[in-house]
Order: sequence, then C-alpha cells, then structure tokens
Amino acid sequence: MIKNLSSQSNSSQRPSRRTFLFAAASVAGVAAWRPSFAFAAGNPPTVTVVQFSDAGKPVGKTAVPRVVRTDAEWKQKLAPISFEVARRAGTERPYSGSTWNNHDKGFYRCICCDNAVFSSETKFESGTGWPSFWQPIAKENIVEINDGSMGMERTAISCRECDAHLGHVFDDGPRPTGLRYCMNSAAMRFVKTA
Repeated sequence: MIKNLSSQSNSSQRPSRRTFLFAAASVAGVAAWRPSFAFAAGNPPTVTVVQFSDAGKPVGKTAVPRVVRTDAEWKQKLAPISFEVARRAGTERPYSGSTWNNHDKGFYRCICCDNAVFSSETKFESGTGWPSFWQPIAKENIVEINDGSMGMERTAISCRECDAHLGHVFDDGPRPTGLRYCMNSAAMRFVKTA
C-alpha cells in the first residue's frame, strides 16, 4: 500500500507531456519576444555616435547619453506601427512604408531618437518593398545583433543611441559592399536636403 502511494505521489508530481510542451513553448516565446528594455539592459549609459546636421553633413563623433524610456513613454511618442517595429522588433508589410520608393536627396534619422542612420546616397532599388541601402551613414551609429528568430539566422540592425530595431542586413546587395541593409520605413524619418 505504501508503495502504491509513493508511486502515485511521484506520478502526480511529474508534469504531463502537454504541460511540458506548453512550458517549453512559453519559454521559447519569451526568449523570442524582445521588449525595448531588454535591448538596453547592461548597455553603457553613454554611446559614441557620428552626429549629422540637418543638411546631412557630419558634425563629428560625440559621446551622447543612451536614450532609455519606458514602453508607456515610447507609446506616447511613436505611432503604433513605429512602436511595434522599433520597440518590439516587428516588421512592416512590404510596399507599405512611406519611404520604400523615396528617391529624394536626403538622409534618414531614427524615429525614436533622431540619430542619423542612413543616407539616400547609398539607397538602391532592391525590389523587396523596403528601403534598402548598401551601407549606413556611419557605422558608429548602428549596432549589429545576431537574430535567430523566425527559424533562421539573420543580423538585426539597431540604433546605437536608443536600441530601436531598424531592420536586418543581408549579403545580397550591390557593390561596393555587397550588403543590403533592409530597413523599415516606420523605424526612420526622412530629412530632405538640398
């Protein structure tokens, strides 16, 4: 009788297969979900970026405070699609963004903090429906992050100043770099120059 009780006790404490699979899926979901504060965790309070004037000219390297806000503060500042893309690492639908087909001369600033990230001088037609560039305006202004979400290995691009998700970089771009920085219009604002 005691043996039966102990075996019942052990089996009742053991999780069912369904419980185990649900727990595993939950852990994977939490790992894939990247809230905005996770980007900034452990990052230094200041970063060095190349600042640009509104004319698109480099002003020089400067140490600036890292921009950190709560989700509530970001939601007040950003349009819903920009919040989803920049703060939750989302992706806008192809051909839906405001700048995928922009041919004006100028440059792009991060929608969250105004850090200069890309220039029209390196923009090209990729046929993907997203604004694509063969290099950033200044390598110091972006961060490359390994991204294993969606069942594939990619390199995510974030703003160095505020950790906003901008898009991804791929190795199928044109010369001279062979890279395609595939960005989200919702994560950037365009500044037209003369």
